[in-house]
Amino acid sequence: VQLQASGGGLVQAGGSLRLSCTDSGRTGNTYAMGWFRQAPGKEREFVAAINWSGALTYYADSVKGRFTVSRDNAENTVYLQMNSLKFEDTAVYYCAAAAGGSSLFGKGLEGEYDYWGQGTLVTVSS
Repeated sequence: VQLQASGGGLVQAGGSLRLSCTDSGRTGNTYAMGWFRQAPGKEREFVAAINWSGALTYYADSVKGRFTVSRDNAENTVYLQMNSLKFEDTAVYYCAAAAGGSSLFGKGLEGEYDYWGQGTLVTVSS
């Protein structure tokens, strides 16, 4: 599993961005995937997660109703559609893969994730 996150950038508050996370190793189609973020001076936090088939999704309360996680296993890619962005969404966003098959991936526990991408920066201007 080799995860590459992309799609970050500068956007005005209220705008939208779509992040992508591609598994260039093409071995993670059966893994649950998660998105996390780390704002300046803060700890990394859970954003969203999706199971291997895409049938189950989980969100942090802070993004529920604004962000949508999805995946295209044929393209080995997971997406995070971010709408109605707020200044407080500014952070480096990381994607991660949970290979263990535990149902706890949706709890947002970093220990459930085995592989991490390098992060992509999202900056929301107020």
